[in-house]
Parts: sequence; structure tokens; C-alpha cells
Amino acid sequence: MSRARRFLRENSLTLAFGAGFLLTLAGQAIAGHAEFNNQLVAGDLAPMSFGGYLLTSDFAVDVTENWQSEYLQFFLYIFGTVWLLQRGSPESKEVGKAGPESDERQRVGAHARPDSPRWAAAGGARQAWYGRSLGILMCTLFLLSWLAQSVAGVAAYNEEHLRELQAPIGWFEYLGAAEFWGRTLQNWQSELLAVGSMAIFSVYLRQRGSPESKPVGAAHDATGVEGG
Repeated sequence: MSRARRFLRENSLTLAFGAGFLLTLAGQAIAGHAEFNNQLVAGDLAPMSFGGYLLTSDFAVDVTENWQSEYLQFFLYIFGTVWLLQRGSPESKEVGKAGPESDERQRVGAHARPDSPRWAAAGGARQAWYGRSLGILMCTLFLLSWLAQSVAGVAAYNEEHLRELQAPIGWFEYLGAAEFWGRTLQNWQSELLAVGSMAIFSVYLRQRGSPESKPVGAAHDATGVEGG
């Protein structure tokens, strides 16, 4: 097998979702541009070019409000599943094993293996940071995308108000506005619903061959057992 084919096969999950992301982002931009120009024409204003629309705060806020909710979902899920359990779900650790687990089970420090990451074998702050690095990254990306949403959101909010000859507001004032929290909470609730549904549905339902599901023949109360 050629190196290119091997690379595609071994990274197909990331590549497929990456391609899907780019396609849907392009579709969102095309649809958003059409809707944005419809609003401009309805207000007796000249339509905007596609390139110009991509630089607008309207497009930026629509994109970033989705990103921040997705990263919030993963951040809460990664940290929540350290301590929270769901009997019978492959998304949960086994009942009775809540918590950060022992060094032996986590293969850190003296229990690290030859092929373990270098910082897993290190002690002190490096090991502590690396042992939480995935959750820290998800939290950082959530906060940055939420900040980007708020900055783009206040710009889009003020542009709309200026077109209606209304006074603009400041960033801090926008953070307390119903428009900002309406955008935010409608995304948060959908992410929390999706994660909670997955946790409980996976107790009783199966998807053969998926690591997100228990083996088809696994008992309903089997917890922390993944298929493959």
C-alpha cells in the first residue's frame, strides 16, 4: 500500500469531518450571503459582494456562535465524565471508578511505558498539565470563540441599529443584552441535550462496529464497555 493511501486510511475520520466542515462552512457562507443581500435590498440598500460578506460581522457572529457551543460541549463532557457516571453507557467509566484514577491505571510517573508520551513519565507540573491538556485546550477554544462571538455580535448588533438610526451600544452593555444571551443559550441547550441523549440512549441501543456503542450483545447494564 502506498504512503498516500495509508495516510488517507489511517486519518480518514479527521479528513472526512474536516472536508465536511469546509463544505458546510462554504454552504453557510453562500446561504448567508443571499439572506444578507435580501435584507439590504429590503432596506433600499445596495447588495454586497460575496467577498465583502465574508468580512462582515454578521458572517463572523453566525460562525463563532456555533463554534463556541461545540467546544463548550466537549469541555464539559471531558471534565464531567471524570466524576459523573451513567450505568450501562459506553460513554461513562465503570460505576465506582469516578475520579482522576491512580497513577498505575493512567500509566504516569513510574508506571509510564516505553511508548508513553514523555511528559507522562515526567513528574510535577508538566505531568499535571499534560494530564489535563485536552480539557484545557477545549476550554481555551471555547472561551476564545465565545469572545469572538461577543465582539462580532456587538458589531453586527450596532450595524443593524445604525441602519435603523438607533444609537450603538458598548461591548460590556452587549454582554448583558438579551440578543447576546439568546444566541448563546439556544446553542448551549442543544449541545447539552445531544450529550445527555447520547449517554442514555447508548445504554439500550447499539451501533455495530462503532467505538461509541457497546458490542451488540453486551448487557444493558454493562458500563464503560466500547465496541470496535
